[in-house]
Amino acid sequence: MEKQYCKVGAITPMTTGEQAIALLEYQYQSFKERASSNTNLSEYFEQKAVKIQKVLEKLV
Repeated sequence: MEKQYCKVGAITPMTTGEQAIALLEYQYQSFKERASSNTNLSEYFEQKAVKIQKVLEKLV
């Protein structure tokens, strides 16, 4: 088997336009649902949702 290398911390660039907005809206809804269902990590998921909401407000 050959070795495979990947960049640690590498990110995939987000698409532009409507696709980016749709992706962010999906992530926002996902984090909101997780925040309401998971009591241990609800604060973390809520913070992530707020950050995504701010990005969405700038795009729209």
